[in-house]
Amino acid sequence: MEIKWTPWRGQYIKSSSNEEDEGCVLCVAHQANRDAEKLVLYRGEHAYVLMNLYPYNPGHLMVAPYEHTADFANLPAAVATEIMALGQRCTAVLQAEMQPHGFNLGMNLGRVSGAGVDQHLHLHIVPRWNGDTNFMPLIGGVKLIPEAIDDTYAALKPRFDAYT
Repeated sequence: MEIKWTPWRGQYIKSSSNEEDEGCVLCVAHQANRDAEKLVLYRGEHAYVLMNLYPYNPGHLMVAPYEHTADFANLPAAVATEIMALGQRCTAVLQAEMQPHGFNLGMNLGRVSGAGVDQHLHLHIVPRWNGDTNFMPLIGGVKLIPEAIDDTYAALKPRFDAYT
């Protein structure tokens, strides 16, 4: 087995084990009032947009409600509406800035569905490009992200600010 050095993943592993002590990572992100540090790009009335610290692709965004809930079925209509509207805004911003060829949007509700943060629902917006899935993840078990997360944040933040 080939091993790739990914020191940033250690932060995630350590924080996952301490999640109960430190609180929900999505709640902490919106309550911290340190948007650049927490990668928060936009704040709406009921929900906000932030970057995924461990992206599947450059520009991987998430939309989360301020309310700490995993109950999608009983989410108030205004909150669900804003989450979807922010999902639309995210795709527009990403299209304008990064010109992806497509998008994956979705929610993983519950740990067994793949949710890393299963107690606070959130919508993933993942930009996709032709050829972004190549032999590396399939054969080598390695995913390469070709852009630093701080560079992506710096490129996207002014576009979200222009919406306000």
